[in-house]
Amino acid sequence: METTAEEQLIGPLLLARGTIDRSSALRADERWLERAWTDPSTRVLVIDNGHTLVRRTGDEVHAVLFTSGDAPPGPRYLLGLEDGVAYFAVAAPLPGIPKGDVNGRVTVPMSLGDTPEGEPVAAGLRQVGGLLGDRDAGLLVYAVALEAWHTTHEYCPRCGTRTNVQAGGHIRVCPQDASQHFPRVDPAVIMLVRDENDRCLLARGPQWPEGRLSILAGFVEPGESLEHAVAREVAEEVGVTVVNPRYLGSQPWPFPRSLMLGFFAEATSIDLTPDAEEIAEARWYSREELEQALESGELRLPPPVSIARRLIETWYGGELTGDW
Repeated sequence: METTAEEQLIGPLLLARGTIDRSSALRADERWLERAWTDPSTRVLVIDNGHTLVRRTGDEVHAVLFTSGDAPPGPRYLLGLEDGVAYFAVAAPLPGIPKGDVNGRVTVPMSLGDTPEGEPVAAGLRQVGGLLGDRDAGLLVYAVALEAWHTTHEYCPRCGTRTNVQAGGHIRVCPQDASQHFPRVDPAVIMLVRDENDRCLLARGPQWPEGRLSILAGFVEPGESLEHAVAREVAEEVGVTVVNPRYLGSQPWPFPRSLMLGFFAEATSIDLTPDAEEIAEARWYSREELEQALESGELRLPPPVSIARRLIETWYGGELTGDW
């Protein structure tokens, strides 16, 4: 069967890349973990509040990786193996970055040409997730997600006792009641809705500035299928009924722990009644109207690092400009 543009995303899902073997069977082997940590070939990515150190070499951006001997002290998480090399993450202040700078200042711009060559700078996934190579992008997404979970799950939800980190950072165990707690992933659907004239529905949340539009999204509720979540969220947010949700791909979005599941859906109604608490404005765009709005600057789209941008470009049939 011939593949159509609707059945295959245009462009890569930039936060869904990775090359390492997560090596889950080794996480419970404390002796192996200790040997791997002290191995001179082991490499460590330091993560602090969702940021790490990167540096530019020519036209490429790389994560700064340390040996275990040079890495700062802190909780460590096994990320996996590649070609016999073990990769860990350590949650600690970034070496060489003044304390507090990471929280309010990201020093890596989206333009590679503006990045000082060879100088380590602090950056987050939104800034460099699309600039890193496959291995480093995968390592950073993984580390960001683990750090975010550990930061908010230090205590047992049953009895309130501080839990202990085990299995290379993939389990927290309560010393009081022996309950085990695993990293959470919150599934969220994100959907490009089209009407019978093949127009695309774009909307803006109340917290966003004018002109910053995207497609609709929402969390999957308990006991709900992905397809039902697509229909429910669209109906709740803009009052439109949709059918035939079709899955196109998924991408981790660790802000702090989402997994975005991308869909196309067909609208059976076009009248928009936005929920004022969730949607500030919403409208239908033809391809020509979208082009004109982007060219005039009245509309900006999510950056290429997001699955929203990939779904919009897949509907459009090619790459677009005009990032947030």
